[in-house]
Amino acid sequence: MKLLIGIDKTQLISTEAELRSLLGFPGERVIKKVISELDHNCREFIAKSPFLTVSTSNAEGKCDASPRGDAPGFVHVLDDKHLVIPERPGNKRIDTLRNILENPHVGLQFIVPGLGETLRINGRASITKDEVLLQSMAVQGRTPLVGIIVEAEECYMHCAKAFFRSQLWKPETWLDNDQLPSPAKILAEHLNTDGVTEETVAISLADSYKNRLY
Repeated sequence: MKLLIGIDKTQLISTEAELRSLLGFPGERVIKKVISELDHNCREFIAKSPFLTVSTSNAEGKCDASPRGDAPGFVHVLDDKHLVIPERPGNKRIDTLRNILENPHVGLQFIVPGLGETLRINGRASITKDEVLLQSMAVQGRTPLVGIIVEAEECYMHCAKAFFRSQLWKPETWLDNDQLPSPAKILAEHLNTDGVTEETVAISLADSYKNRLY
């Protein structure tokens, strides 16, 4: 029996039919809940959401999921089919943007703190440099250089089971500060570069969060 990282390869599932035999089929309500436009409910949810994830893949199918966050309402709904996400300053990897240039299909998941249900929107994305549009998304006098326009194709609510299982919104379940992973330590070890330490990375991160959010 051949193993892949300790996993029995004979037990890997390769067809939807096998998956369905184990997991079953969605009910009528699950199928019917999907709409194809940004109705007033979607607009209200997006207006109250300060955080979303953007999932993309390149032409080869290699995937990426990237967070976006700002004050509630930072994502603007343009009409019943289109929304725009301002691109704030980052590390210049531009993974999401490069993927969109190769493959416009994207998946968004909007989160409202304290609420278990999320709003998922799937559609096609493009990148805009329209100064008039982007000026309306300026923060602290700084206008984003580009934005991501998404044409909605599927919009639907996702249930709260993952949030109930994880107890994400219950502060009493959170780790104490001294138990949290250290991003500075992780970055320093991943960089593995002379002169780069946990302390220097921590200082750099703090400066970036304080002075370069916009």
